[in-house]
Amino acid sequence: MANDDRPSASRRDFLTGKAVRKELAATGEAVADELVDAVALPEAGSTIRLATTAMACEFSVIMNPGPSRQVMIASDALDRIHELEAQLTVYRDDSEISQLNRQAASKSAVVEPNLFSLLRECNRLATETDGAFDATSGLLITLWRACREANRIPSDEELRESLDRIGMAHVVFDEDAVTIRFDRDGVELNLGGIGKGYALDVVGEMMIGEGLDNFLLHGGRSSILARGDHDGQGGWPVGIRNPAFANRRLATILLRDVAMSTSGSSVQFFRHEGTRYGHILDPRTGCPTEKLLSATVIAPTAAEADALSTAFFVMGVENAHVYCDNHPGVGAILIPPPRSGRRLEPVICGIPDDILFFTDDHTPGPKETT
Repeated sequence: MANDDRPSASRRDFLTGKAVRKELAATGEAVADELVDAVALPEAGSTIRLATTAMACEFSVIMNPGPSRQVMIASDALDRIHELEAQLTVYRDDSEISQLNRQAASKSAVVEPNLFSLLRECNRLATETDGAFDATSGLLITLWRACREANRIPSDEELRESLDRIGMAHVVFDEDAVTIRFDRDGVELNLGGIGKGYALDVVGEMMIGEGLDNFLLHGGRSSILARGDHDGQGGWPVGIRNPAFANRRLATILLRDVAMSTSGSSVQFFRHEGTRYGHILDPRTGCPTEKLLSATVIAPTAAEADALSTAFFVMGVENAHVYCDNHPGVGAILIPPPRSGRRLEPVICGIPDDILFFTDDHTPGPKETT
């Protein structure tokens, strides 16, 4: 997570009246920049969009045209994201997560209640995905990043040392005292796989509490939270990119009161001695996984969608399908690598046909929908 493009006084001035009309005209029919393709049905209409940079990506609030008050509320919501980053990032020594990582191996550490709940959610998701999502896997990310910079891959010994300190089972929760501790030295929490989604959930609740019912939030163009309706269409139309060709659209989905997140390794990867290594790691093996080209998850909360998109990418089609079957409200669009000379064949789990619109070239056949 990175910082620091905090909303300024000039932005507030910009958003308080006449500039709203200018922003609206500039936005035109784009609901969320590259997220939405206005060629597809349902179509995107006029919107107002605000953005800031936090957690090493752009966060945006997209709203239907309306009173200037909603723009001020959205501006305050973007401010809140920076506060959350300061709490969750491992790249600042004074963040709460960094302090927990320093203290929890030697003594129980008191945790802010909302963060404690988030860590409990991380524990639940780690259990339900058999460790395919694990908030203690940051050590592996650090190891592979260092090896990439050195143009090598980790040794077996390096992987064993890291794996020995990975696993939410090493995080001990005390519900009554609202504390955690680590059962061994070297365990570290890293919320990079769920933090953006959590931030969207927090600011979404903040905006709802201020009386806003219709808006779309996104973080990094991969995590999205949709509330209410856009332009009378029953939801917000959001484009899903083709994982094989990033500048092409695979489908459009209509989102209402749900969250969506996509994970894939088509952009972030490196090659070593002729072998391609993606950036999504399996916390159980310590190595990159390439079972899918992409995994898009629909879930009730953005934190859940964020974590599960990574988990499903690691788990593969069959195990992700089983998870969706056992968890009503969770759906997925899974894209396996194409078979030799064949087109992409999306596998759809638990997503209704009436909200998902594929381009003609990628409409799933009967055997591709589960």
